[in-house]
Amino acid sequence: MRLSTRSRYGTRLMLKLALNYTKGPVFLKDIAQEEEISEKYLSHLVIHLKASGLISSSRGAHGGYRLAKPPQLITVKDIVQALEGNLSTVECVKNPSVCKRVKGCVTRDVWETLDEKISDTLNSVTLNDLIKSKKLVLE
Repeated sequence: MRLSTRSRYGTRLMLKLALNYTKGPVFLKDIAQEEEISEKYLSHLVIHLKASGLISSSRGAHGGYRLAKPPQLITVKDIVQALEGNLSTVECVKNPSVCKRVKGCVTRDVWETLDEKISDTLNSVTLNDLIKSKKLVLE
């Protein structure tokens, strides 16, 4: 399994919003500039993050993007799932009906365990944890 730039850049975007959580909305152009990521690319990511209820936006001079809930309530799994969709390494783990060998498959247990470990790891880290791990300062 390989995470796309969607997840990596999306997590960086969300971390910037977390760092500004108490300060207010942030313009996408500012995040794009600071993170050296195309604003156009980030604008595609915010569509999925908004649809997942992770961020909100407001218009106007004091508008921009902000987290929809506190950084300690948003996990890396939330972000990756919003941007990548199904996190399963093998389709049959989440949807057994796609494989006729599912009942006798000797490797399926390995894929299930792998999916659980990935899910547990991503779910165990919040934006707040990332901030603390790098001793970043909430603005």
